[in-house]
Amino acid sequence: MPVKTTTVSRVLLAALASAGACAALAQSSVQIYGRLNTSLEHQKVGGSTLTGLFNNNSRFGFVGSEDLGGGLKAGFQLESGFESDTGAGTGSTGALAFQRQSEVNLSGSLGKLRLGRFGAATYFGIADYGALDEPNHDTGSIADALYDYVMRNTNKIAYRSPVLAGLTLEAQASLHEKTTGAVQKNGYDLYANWERGPLALGAGFTQLGDDRQFALRGHYLWNALQVGAYYQRSDNGSGSLCANGGAGCGTRDAARVTAVYRAGASELALGYGWASRWSHVPGSSARQWILGYNHHLSKRTKLYAAYTRIDNGSGVAYGYNFKGGVGYGQDASSLSVGLRHAF
Repeated sequence: MPVKTTTVSRVLLAALASAGACAALAQSSVQIYGRLNTSLEHQKVGGSTLTGLFNNNSRFGFVGSEDLGGGLKAGFQLESGFESDTGAGTGSTGALAFQRQSEVNLSGSLGKLRLGRFGAATYFGIADYGALDEPNHDTGSIADALYDYVMRNTNKIAYRSPVLAGLTLEAQASLHEKTTGAVQKNGYDLYANWERGPLALGAGFTQLGDDRQFALRGHYLWNALQVGAYYQRSDNGSGSLCANGGAGCGTRDAARVTAVYRAGASELALGYGWASRWSHVPGSSARQWILGYNHHLSKRTKLYAAYTRIDNGSGVAYGYNFKGGVGYGQDASSLSVGLRHAF
């Protein structure tokens, strides 16, 4: 019995539609990623103690790209934080929101153009690079408490260069759209990283209104041992980091060194940080010790234990990740054990 022409046409159309869909899928991709990081901690701030189950920057997100041809790609990344101990979002209302990162980008042989909300390149390239983010990926109470962020996640336009002879550059500008009567400052972040074999060097500058910082970082990998260190010079005119308020903190120097040694599934991290006193605030120096142990159950899962202590001068209150906050002149310490899983 002969097949009707209409039936053949429908089969051909279905085949063409299927082929077109497959081609589209081959040119674009979307991935889901994230991590859950939860710890049991005993914290001490001044004379008060607190024991509890705490979240350490848990998050999930979507990242995708589309091949536009000719070496050009369009991409996006959406990332939301959530409280792994309660399941609530970390947005201002407790809802899930893509406040950690929300960007669209265009990349090719000449580099990458980024538009949206994301973190300062200088932070990730200085304080969160290699060994310097251990033992717990610079999160929670055992994070680096002395680094001056100046500009956190804000809406920005950025350009990242291609890698040239090991050198990568990134420039960011945060325009802070003005509302009537608002006092908001434009922000700028410039970062450079150079890598050659086991050695990596970085430098960054950030400015937001009256606050600015300049930092240098070195990192070296030698077999099972990696060592990272940075130096930072800060000028805090807003008074946001000291007890001097609107009069401004002045300038200060800070430095950190961290060493990480790995043997099999075990990893030991030791870090020390120091911050000089602010030039306008007597008694405002501080220091921090970090000791941590990681046991890797797989590439994506680890158990960890860590201890940190922060000694604050009378004019500063470093330790922003401690529950309940840290007051001026209060010392803070934390002992934690936790589990981290990435997907």
